[in-house]
Amino acid sequence: MKLATIELGGRQLPALFLDDGRVCDLQAFAQAAPPATLPFPWPETGRLTMVDLAAGGAGTWAWCRDIAAVADAHLVSPGSYRLLAPIPRPPKNIFCLGRNYREHIQEDNASRNLDTQEPEHPQFFTKPWTAIVPHEGAIRYDQRVTRRLDYEVELAVVIGQGGRDIAEGDAPGHIFGYTILNDISARDLQKRHDQWFKGKAIDGSCPLGPWIVSPEAVGDPHALRISLKVNGEQRQNASTGAMIFSIPRTIASLSSGLTLEPGDVIATGTPSGVGYAMNPRQWLKDGDVIECEIEKIGKLVNRVEEVIN
Repeated sequence: MKLATIELGGRQLPALFLDDGRVCDLQAFAQAAPPATLPFPWPETGRLTMVDLAAGGAGTWAWCRDIAAVADAHLVSPGSYRLLAPIPRPPKNIFCLGRNYREHIQEDNASRNLDTQEPEHPQFFTKPWTAIVPHEGAIRYDQRVTRRLDYEVELAVVIGQGGRDIAEGDAPGHIFGYTILNDISARDLQKRHDQWFKGKAIDGSCPLGPWIVSPEAVGDPHALRISLKVNGEQRQNASTGAMIFSIPRTIASLSSGLTLEPGDVIATGTPSGVGYAMNPRQWLKDGDVIECEIEKIGKLVNRVEEVIN
């Protein structure tokens, strides 16, 4: 089972993708159910979103399993919908973790003749929701803005139960699920502004999706193969077990004094193999197809499209 957001008949709604290929309209299922039986509060707007489902935590996944067992109603016809990012607009900016893979730090040092040490604490930055694009959406390339566009495949965590000052041992209970994020980065903007945010915040710089997979289906999130290809060429290939800071440690650190909410997204860093560290450096260009793949989650595919004015 996978949870996704789709556009159907001009409406955005959450959908359940079953292993046999059927797609269920969860808005319709929720409307047909007594409100007291739902694992999440019924939204005042009457329009169910993935953020609402995330608030239900493990209860939402149990509800979806019940639907999967009797999913003969509220099916979405193949070809009638468009896949969107699983959370098109998270409650806050997307939280991102920098320098969280040892070999990525090493390649950065080698490419820039530096000798920076591993961080002692997680290093955070954010990407605005306006940067989000879905699976098969366009990565915007505007040469008036950047000439050095790069990629970074990352495992992303979706928060279910919110909270502040979450203990590391309690953190797994706050995870709703996992998805894939491509932290597209304008390296020249990073250098020009001497910080990460601007170079990672431009429109189209956050492919996200294609869906959310449950913690139960993923199992150990630190034992997944994570990889990226550009035009079929392998660029990144590692294990999430190589993270410096574990996901529970990251959640505990981020939530210290900062309230996390259902639907918040946390990207957990990228392994080695990025374009700027190659010799010669390899920047993305118009028409490039980027395939991000994470074991037990799936594949996120996007194409670079140059803006012509």
